[in-house]
Parts: sequence; structure tokens; C-alpha cells
Amino acid sequence: MAAGYADLLRTRHAARLLAGTLVGRLPNATAPLAVVLFVRAEGGSYALAGALSAAYGVCNAIGQPLLGRAVDLYGQPRVMLPASVLSALGMALLAAVGIDPLWLAYAAVVIAGFFTPPLEGGLRALWPGVLQRADRVHAAYALDAVAQEVMFAVGPLLVTLCVAAWSAGAALLVINALGVLGALSVVVSEPSREWRSGPREAHWLGALRSAGMLVLIGTFFFVGLALGSIAVAAVAYADEHGGGMISSYLLSALGVGALAGGIVYGAREWPGRPEGRLRLLVALLALGYLPLALVPGVAGMTALTGVAGVFLAPALACAFVVVDRHAPKGTVTEAFSWLVTTFGVGSAVGASVVGPVVEAGGSAAGFAVAGAGGIAALLVLLSTKRFLGDPVQRTAGARPAENDRNGAVEPGFRAGHQA
Repeated sequence: MAAGYADLLRTRHAARLLAGTLVGRLPNATAPLAVVLFVRAEGGSYALAGALSAAYGVCNAIGQPLLGRAVDLYGQPRVMLPASVLSALGMALLAAVGIDPLWLAYAAVVIAGFFTPPLEGGLRALWPGVLQRADRVHAAYALDAVAQEVMFAVGPLLVTLCVAAWSAGAALLVINALGVLGALSVVVSEPSREWRSGPREAHWLGALRSAGMLVLIGTFFFVGLALGSIAVAAVAYADEHGGGMISSYLLSALGVGALAGGIVYGAREWPGRPEGRLRLLVALLALGYLPLALVPGVAGMTALTGVAGVFLAPALACAFVVVDRHAPKGTVTEAFSWLVTTFGVGSAVGASVVGPVVEAGGSAAGFAVAGAGGIAALLVLLSTKRFLGDPVQRTAGARPAENDRNGAVEPGFRAGHQA
């Protein structure tokens, strides 16, 4: 298992692209916490901190697919590096002006959120050309999902350390400076400079004209909703059981489960079409969320959250493969960006919806929202099965379908630099 991942990372450019992308995404992963800490340090209320974080999140959700489309049209260096610099300047402006005047603080987070570069989608567009083989790309998607879990665990810790060592404003500057360096490392690399999206049909819907993409977006909105509700319900559970670090235990167990599941999933090739495998993985994910509503003692609850996380990274990794198969030609970065955006929006909606539910019914009701989100995601997949069928439908001698771009072992993986 470890040898397979080591072999992948020894491939030329692979380790650099993965590391650069993770560092480049630090500002996005840490922005909600960093903004809240900064506003509180400036004397602002939690309400203002939440509003500024929400403004960042909304603008990020709008900007990611639009910048992804720009990357598909103009290439990675021309879009990602300027966007990263502008996003960092937005956070630098916030650090410089504080929360007075308030309109300027909002303008700063709007700029920072909207211009966050779509590095996540960009990396997934690069993997096929860098790794060449379908089995390696499959493993890379899984490793990417695992690394994302690590980043979201380490990022907030890094922010907290910067605040303790210097100040909340310095934390904004340091994290975003690191983000620019990460983006720079990616865009000056040979694969990023040479990558070109395939020729695309001019259409205002872009990646969204694919029915399969719409199914994936609907599915992972509800998966994100489930995760967002778990984060809030875990805090409520901790309050009911004495507070302290209990919520951290639960969320850490969720992350450890996802890490373990992603590592195991990516270590081997799986038979069958990824569309069917995605339905199975989402079903298992939903089944893992349902027992959380039982809210047993702390030890039992920690174990349940660990099990609930096991199928998250595999489901994400499989979804990346399905996106690659169903994204219209020339829209791959935009398509991946839509999935990332939808997942984040779903998480934000889940966090907001579960609050009143917890107030009314306690943590058990909050975890029930997570179970309902998992079931809703599965129902989307099952009810739209005909739209998420195999995009490769050929007979002998027929031209390859749009999404069968190189006849790889698992159709949809690209050996060249086309979307």
C-alpha cells in the first residue's frame, strides 16, 4: 500500500504539485477561523465575525467556478497566480484597516473570497497528464482526498500558532503569503505551464450543461450538508456531556476515519464502472451517518464518528473520477471547481440549518440531520441513475464519445493535456 503511494510521489512533478497545491489552499482552508479570530481581536462581535466569514464564503463559492472556467480558457499561470495575489491583497487590506470602516472590511473579504484560485480543480486537471496511467490517477485522487483532510486539520492549528506568536493580523498575512508561494510553485512548474484544456463548445452553462455534472452537484451538496451539521452537533454533544475537548475527539475521529478510508481505497484498483461504485460508496456513507443519532457515551460516540468518516474520502475520490468522465470537453477545471464549491455551500447550509434543530431537540436531533443529508445524497444518485450512466457508448469502429478521450483502462482518464 505505502509502496504504491511512494511510487506515485516519485513520479516527476507529482510531489511538487501536491505540496504546492496544499500550501496554496491554506488561505481558503483557514479563512473562516482566521477572520473570526481577527475580528474578535479588533473588538468586533461574533455576529460581525460570522457575517464577514459568510461574505468570504459566498464570494468564494461564486468565484471558484468562474475562475475555473477562465483557467480552462486561458491556462493556469495566467489566471491562478494573479488571482492568488489579489486574494492575498484582500486579506492584507483587512489586516491593515481592521473593521473600521466596516464597508472596507467587507470589500476586503469579498476580494479575498472571490479571487481564491481554483488550485484544487487545477491539480485534478493536471494529474492525468503527469501520471499517464489510469491506476496512478485513481490513487492520486484518493491521496488528494486524504491530503485535504490533513490540510483542514493542520491549517487551523497553524493559524492558532501564528496568533499566539504574533497577532491575528499577522496570521492573516503569513497564511496568505504562504498561499501565494504555494500557487507560484504550481504555476511555474512544467505541467502547469504546458497544460491546455481541450477545445470547448461555446456555451454559457459551461460544465453545467452536463446532466451527469448536475447529478454530482446535487449529491455532494447533501454530503456537505451532512458534514456541516456534524460539526455543530458535535459541539452540542460536548456541551451535553461535560464540555472540554469532547467535540475535538469526535471531529478528530471523523478525520482519522476519512484518512484511513482514503488510504485503503486508493491503494488498489476497483472493478466495474465508477458511477456504480459511487452509488455504493454514498450508500455506505449514509449508513455510517445514521447511527450517530443514537448518541451513546463518549467512547461509543467517538467510535461511531470514526466509522462515519471511513467512506468520505473514497466517495470524494470516486466522484473526482466521475467528474472527469462527465465534464464536457474543455471544462474540466470548471467542473472540479463546481464540485468543490457545492460541497462547501452544502456544509455552510448544514451548519446553519442544524443550529435551530439542536436548540429544539438536542444533539441527537442534530446528528439526525446528518443522517438525513446522507440519505438525501443517496436518493439523488438513485433517482437520477439514467443521467449518470456510462458516458462511453461505442460500437466497433465508431468514434469515441466526447468523454472517452484516450481509451484508458477506466475511460475518462487522459494521457495528454486535454479536458
